[in-house]
Amino acid sequence: MKKLVIFISVLHIFHCGTVHAGWMKLDAPGATWTEIHGIDGENLVGHASNNNDGWGHGFLYDGTSWTMLDTGDVWDIDGGNLVGSYSDGSGTHGFLYDGTSRTTLDFPGADYTDATGIDGGNIVGAYGYTDGSYPENYPHGFLYDGTSWTTIDFPGVDYTYATGIDGGNIVGIYGDGSREHGFLYDGTNWTTLDAPGAATSTWIFGIDGDNLVGAYPDGFSDHGLFYDGMNWTTLDAPGEDYTRVYGIDGDNLVGSCWDMTGAGHGFVYRIPEPATLLLLGLGTVAVFRSRR
Repeated sequence: MKKLVIFISVLHIFHCGTVHAGWMKLDAPGATWTEIHGIDGENLVGHASNNNDGWGHGFLYDGTSWTMLDTGDVWDIDGGNLVGSYSDGSGTHGFLYDGTSRTTLDFPGADYTDATGIDGGNIVGAYGYTDGSYPENYPHGFLYDGTSWTTIDFPGVDYTYATGIDGGNIVGIYGDGSREHGFLYDGTNWTTLDAPGAATSTWIFGIDGDNLVGAYPDGFSDHGLFYDGMNWTTLDAPGEDYTRVYGIDGDNLVGSCWDMTGAGHGFVYRIPEPATLLLLGLGTVAVFRSRR
């Protein structure tokens, strides 16, 4: 279970960037594109790149200092452990990084492995094959507990991508040939999650307790989303055309936003009190009650 950390002040801890009533945009030094994928307490992880220089790095940001990592693209953090993926001449590999050493994670027999979520000793992600066979070449979700690999596939669909984990609950995305859906899997039951207003896809990226985050396209742009099990809330970063929420820890959400100029920014968004009242005043808000 990820720790619930209440920030004293977003302005105090995240002291660089642009602030808009609960939104804090963050850009890694020298980067033209910053994506924040995961959060644990004050620590943020993600990927930054500079299109002009052609470089790209994973990073760890502790609220004061940016540490660029040559581990690969970092997707999640829990305590001192980071997970993500990197590519080399043999393909794409997942990894676990403990702050000192990187351990490669390859699903047995797979051609590629992406690690996207971590909680304690459990890691989730996706694996697949590149031999052109169907459906084997489509992604399959996985759970890795440090010893055993378990395939996590939504029943009867084309592909499954596990993206986040908290305790016994796993979230992700699946495709059924007509559209993409988010899902919640508790180890026994699968729940389909479709955001109201989503044109073709609902992407669920992160989970903390009962709260889920992600994004959806409406045919014109991408919108971030927050789902508490009852209500869907659309999250649009002020002044940006596209917003995706990738991670959540307590009342703090992280992701990326960008406009048509090609510059991408990471962000932290703090859910105001009370927690059910989101985005008062600035940004776009749409709250839908789920009928379940």
